[in-house]
Amino acid sequence: MPAAHRTIVVMRHAKAEQVGDTDQQRALAERGHDDAAAAGAWLAARDVRPDVALVSAATRTQQTWSALATGASWDLEPSLDEGLYAAGPDTVLDLLRALPDSASSVVVVGHNPTMAYVATTLDDGDGDPTAATELAAGFPTCSLAVFSYTGPWSDLDLGSARLDAFHVARG
Repeated sequence: MPAAHRTIVVMRHAKAEQVGDTDQQRALAERGHDDAAAAGAWLAARDVRPDVALVSAATRTQQTWSALATGASWDLEPSLDEGLYAAGPDTVLDLLRALPDSASSVVVVGHNPTMAYVATTLDDGDGDPTAATELAAGFPTCSLAVFSYTGPWSDLDLGSARLDAFHVARG
């Protein structure tokens, strides 16, 4: 049986308001909604259609997912994860490794510095050099790193995915 070709999108939430009742309850700024919708349109133009969405349960990440999905015309309920709010890179990798083999594409929406770290460490160095340069320059709000991965989710590891594209959405 040939190895499965998979797509991984690592995304940092869109621009949020500076204050909220708690940090987890900070909502997206108006620009954040626009940027996330633009990110969705960009992903849809690249024919990215996730089977799974792993989204931090924080307000701003949930709102990012909602605007992203609307911009891409996706009708997919996210899997909200309380642990993604404060997750380290190992936790994110464990969540990806636990995906069902039937899933061919995933979007993970979380927070920095974790999302930036996951994106830079997944990269095998054989992908798009322009995308790699842009990723190395930083991972601001509404950043997306799109990877190709061949193999079972359970084998996903550092340096095992090819960086195909990097984009910072600005609506």
